[in-house]
Amino acid sequence: MQLHAMNTLKNLYKTGLILAFGLLYSGCKKFLEEDPKNFVSTANFYTTADDAISAVNSIYAYLNAINEGSFAGVYHSSFWVAAGLASDELHNQQPGAPALDQLANFTYASQNSALLEIWRIHYKAITVANIAIERIPAIDMDGTLRTRLIGEARFLRALLYFNMVRMFGSIPLVLQEEEPLVPEVAAVEIIYQQIIADLEEAEALPFSYPAGNGRGRATTGAAKALLAKVYLTLANWEQAAAKALEIINEPRHEYGLWDDYAQAFSIGNRGGKEAVFSVGFGFAGGAIIFWEDGQQNIRLLPRELTGMIPGVNAQGWQYPTQQLYDVFEPNDRRRAVTFITEINNQDGSTTSIMPYIRKYWDSLAEPNAGGTEADFPVIRYADVLLTYAEAANELNQTEAALTYLNIIRRRARFDGSTYQNTLPDYTNLGRDAIRQAILQERRMEFVAEGHRWFDLVRTGTLETAVPIAKPGVTPAARNYLFPIPLEERDLNEHLPANGY
Repeated sequence: MQLHAMNTLKNLYKTGLILAFGLLYSGCKKFLEEDPKNFVSTANFYTTADDAISAVNSIYAYLNAINEGSFAGVYHSSFWVAAGLASDELHNQQPGAPALDQLANFTYASQNSALLEIWRIHYKAITVANIAIERIPAIDMDGTLRTRLIGEARFLRALLYFNMVRMFGSIPLVLQEEEPLVPEVAAVEIIYQQIIADLEEAEALPFSYPAGNGRGRATTGAAKALLAKVYLTLANWEQAAAKALEIINEPRHEYGLWDDYAQAFSIGNRGGKEAVFSVGFGFAGGAIIFWEDGQQNIRLLPRELTGMIPGVNAQGWQYPTQQLYDVFEPNDRRRAVTFITEINNQDGSTTSIMPYIRKYWDSLAEPNAGGTEADFPVIRYADVLLTYAEAANELNQTEAALTYLNIIRRRARFDGSTYQNTLPDYTNLGRDAIRQAILQERRMEFVAEGHRWFDLVRTGTLETAVPIAKPGVTPAARNYLFPIPLEERDLNEHLPANGY
């Protein structure tokens, strides 16, 4: 555990102050509403069911809101941006952000401040999860609720470690509230064993929650879906396929694809059938969300919109590679939903612009764009289907792989009102061709959802894919891991350099 995060949290406990973000669970309180229960003494905390709920909600807080200083939540504005820039997906033009330029151009090293932020916010969240997992069992409370809250905390810890081990490789595996300040790193295999153990326990979570009281919470479906992705990453094809099928064949089946790709990003469909696990933003009722708007639109929508529409705060800091836009067939519904290439002027004319990403902008619900209350989709049902297709293909079950790959393909034929006779199904393909088709469909399906770098690394295609989209930019073998931040290595001599 890096020193700043651990010392900060220990000092909070020793001085008797705990920032209980999770007290928002019972209703959406605004940030500036002062509540004396936000600060409680160590002696009084972890004694009631409300304390336990607050402890777990505080983990969710580290996924979305800006928590302290310049550090944003995991899915607010760092993790998914880095995964897009360090691939063939996104370019950077954010002023004063050389760390993001370095990610996009593969010139980053261990001094990169964006990677330092990702490292620190993940370990801060892991620390809060560890404390909840360790202390909640001793609380005298309803046993079912206690088990559920521990399961949620273990799911979140697994998610955070899954992000980190894929990005940085061998890292400290911190599992208790009290750990050495300079811990040894754990082998990658040991970290994955812990991730799997946490997710297997989290599989006992509820399938769903009462309406208005559970959007954004981890479920058994989320645990199974993440476990399937873990097995896929480990090339454990049989278990990846089996776990994905458990979700697909669930008899209480509440998951599914919306007919229209655009519906997956509609504000009104937050927490709907395609959302296996999402991170909530804004003020919508009944969700594990806090006061911060998401930054998807601020970062991705073109600056040309600013000034066209009152109140718009579109900056266009990250934008797609032209090659990404070009791989979409013209009548692929996902292209029209994902990108914006024209601005409607107030005089009725249009102005053509280079492609930007608009998929998160529900212009009916949020006409002013900018900050958004749209959820960030960590795992969509489409990911479950494509996980199964990939695992089945690696098991030489090509017919099954094509069936589920073509479910995604079929949805892309829907033009908003009807299914068109376009984008024909994939047929008569061998295993290698199916493997390429799945990677291509994942690329088009999950633009700016934080998957692309991980997909290229998992499939060993980072070095070949990036130069096609970014001529002159060539990743090296070391870019299959990110460098552990130098500031952390200065604090802990056990941390490896990762080849940087």
